[in-house]
Amino acid sequence: MAVQKSKTSKQRTNKRFANWKLETPNLSECPQCHELKASHIVCPKCGYYNGKQVIDMSKKEKQD
Repeated sequence: MAVQKSKTSKQRTNKRFANWKLETPNLSECPQCHELKASHIVCPKCGYYNGKQVIDMSKKEKQD
């Protein structure tokens, strides 16, 4: 069984995890409605993706 030569201090242990930070999502502008949206996702405001209407937002608004 392996035995450590010396104890790893709390400071040294915590240094390993010091650079794990959250990043802000990369947002792009929707070419239809000019709202910010996540890349490669249907625009939640207008329902367009890649220049085509994927979701009919008028029907979705009536359901809510």
